[in-house]
Amino acid sequence: MKIKNIFKYLIVVFAAILWGACTSTEAEDKFDQTPAERLNTQKKELNDLLLSSEFGWKAVYYTDSTQLGGWTHVFKFLPDGKVDMASDYDADTDIYRSQYEIQLGSAVSLVFTTANRIHLLSESDNYPTAALVGKGHLGDFQFFYYGQENGEIIFRTNRNFQELRFVKATAADWTDLAGNIETIDHLSGGINTPLFKILEINDGSAIHQYDFDYNIYARFGVATPLDGTSTQSYNMALSFTPTSAIVKPAIDVKGQKLSDFVYDSVSDSFIATGTGGVSAAIKFTFQPSIITNDFIRLLSPTANVVYGHDRSILTAAPTNSRLFVQLFRDIEAALPAGTTLARVQPYFNTPTGSYIEYRLLAANGAVTRVYHFFTLTVDQQTGIIYLNPTASWKAGSTFANAVAIAPPAFLKDMDDQLTNPDGLYFKREDFTVGASNTVFTFTAVSSPFRMTTWAFQ
Repeated sequence: MKIKNIFKYLIVVFAAILWGACTSTEAEDKFDQTPAERLNTQKKELNDLLLSSEFGWKAVYYTDSTQLGGWTHVFKFLPDGKVDMASDYDADTDIYRSQYEIQLGSAVSLVFTTANRIHLLSESDNYPTAALVGKGHLGDFQFFYYGQENGEIIFRTNRNFQELRFVKATAADWTDLAGNIETIDHLSGGINTPLFKILEINDGSAIHQYDFDYNIYARFGVATPLDGTSTQSYNMALSFTPTSAIVKPAIDVKGQKLSDFVYDSVSDSFIATGTGGVSAAIKFTFQPSIITNDFIRLLSPTANVVYGHDRSILTAAPTNSRLFVQLFRDIEAALPAGTTLARVQPYFNTPTGSYIEYRLLAANGAVTRVYHFFTLTVDQQTGIIYLNPTASWKAGSTFANAVAIAPPAFLKDMDDQLTNPDGLYFKREDFTVGASNTVFTFTAVSSPFRMTTWAFQ
């Protein structure tokens, strides 16, 4: 083809493209509105969507799945700018009414303008881990509208631009929230549940075990290998249904994605089942996966060290077991009105022996100290310490004026745990609580008892 003819041909093609563009209804739709008009169109579209679902909308809100799990929220939007809302944030799954707005700015956004359940995730002083002090749960109450897909409303969060999807709720979604709480409680464990957890993975030919460190407040767990056959660790953000814990991201086992861990009441475990023998399970155990040698600091016959549970702060420490908290409350319920159990603190290898001090503080400020003496032995192979109780009990305002007494009945259950003949695990923790003192825990070998203490030396 001659150059002149090629040039004419290109002119014709270009003209055809321009004509097609000028007659395209899609182009007209894009450019026949001003930016303000387009935003108003989106505003009406979102408003109509929010009001369109008979039972409202449901969202499982993962604020940051690298360190936090998911919280399920259900919303019913009303024409007058009101919204009914419920969530599984905690045991309160009741429905609360508040206000919302669809606001115009650089984009269209849904804003929950008065306090409701979703605001619990954005409170800066309500934080689930030490790393999130002053940041809370990293949640939002403003969500930018990004359209819809397959019947779902797509938002992005204001705080960190995470995608959040609203799906149409059913009538059951509102009542299921209470079931979610039951599942959450099963994974947290009851007052008699063993305190430690493992993740056990069956790849169809071998079983691998992982220590599962789970934070019930963050809904987040970290599984680290125990058997030396794997270097793979798993970060697991969890959300809940009435029957299972949903893990994000899914665990990949021989190419199979396992995410739905169904609660099995018979074994008191959570099991995700694949095919060909592949499975994964979260199980409870009394034995910690990792045994420390922190007991060494107790071995010197002149160690003269004390570890105290201070009621004013440490009673709220997350490492206290439910059994310990209940026993603590039982003691205070048996005391005269206004009297508290201010301290529980074992002393080791002092010049006057080893003993547990129970410090009682009366309403008028008077202090009574009750002492139970013990001898210490340690099994260095198992890491278990034994506070072998003696028959010697004393009480007084100070150690110097303490006199012999009979064992107080109101202290028996707590004391039996600390002097359990099966022993205790003694562990230095990697966090602090309310002060700079190093934190140590005493955990029973054969019961779900764990007391959090400060080192007072």
